[in-house]
Amino acid sequence: MSSLPPVVIREVGLRDGLQSIARVLPTAQKVEWIRDAWTAGQREIEVGSFVPPRLLPQLADTAELVAFAKTLPGLFTSVLVPNLKGAERAIEGGADLMLVPLSASHAHSLANLRKTPDDVVQEIARIRAARDAAGSRCLLEVGLRLIKAVLDVGVDRVGLADTVGYADPAMVQELFTQALAVAGERLACGHFHDTRGLGMANVFAAWQLGITRFDACLAGIGGCPHAPGASGNVATEDVAYLFASMGVATGLDFDALIAMRAKVARWLEGETLHGTLWRAGLPKTMRGAPGATA
Repeated sequence: MSSLPPVVIREVGLRDGLQSIARVLPTAQKVEWIRDAWTAGQREIEVGSFVPPRLLPQLADTAELVAFAKTLPGLFTSVLVPNLKGAERAIEGGADLMLVPLSASHAHSLANLRKTPDDVVQEIARIRAARDAAGSRCLLEVGLRLIKAVLDVGVDRVGLADTVGYADPAMVQELFTQALAVAGERLACGHFHDTRGLGMANVFAAWQLGITRFDACLAGIGGCPHAPGASGNVATEDVAYLFASMGVATGLDFDALIAMRAKVARWLEGETLHGTLWRAGLPKTMRGAPGATA
């Protein structure tokens, strides 16, 4: 058995993946996705986002998905919230964590949230105050650039995201090293897109610095509506294999993940999917291992 600490892979396909796909999956299929992911061993799932349905009808049923996710023992339920109103809905619904996106780019921040980065920091302070006033235990995580500013207004966690897929491993190590010096153990997540084929290398680079929590999307779906050309996230099944190949536990069952991928591929027929493990399968040296679990 490896003495290396386990890695947590948060499934974000139901939010980051589906928001970039025009079709709207029925709520029943999303519920099935959550249940299957939980059965496969995933214990953190971002089930949606509290944004206006007119902007993202794909995510209009987030409240229902939070309610269902809360029925699954041990499942930590995340949602993305763009503003105070979304945060209030997350608190009301009992989400375990709300993620507020904060862009390093002034232009991207305006396109994505209609606020400047500094305005978003002020909104985060209001969200923290609303959470505390409600007596909620919902964690507040921010993915971003202005690390010290958001720590000062009271966020619980910080994650760093390469939304457009520009980063390389050297850049990842440099930025995460600088961020760790400011945030310490509150730097809790890496989120990488695979636009230029370096997503997995960037995951590995962050892991080498001690990051043990990563976002990923089943079948590598996703992107960003306000970052043209940005392709999908790193694939959940490929990230699980990366760590399993090094003897690092994730608690995920490969057979269950591949079966899920096939099901989601049917639901999203015609959409571009990514990833490699589903095509190549597990190597003979890993097949038949206890539970074929990472």
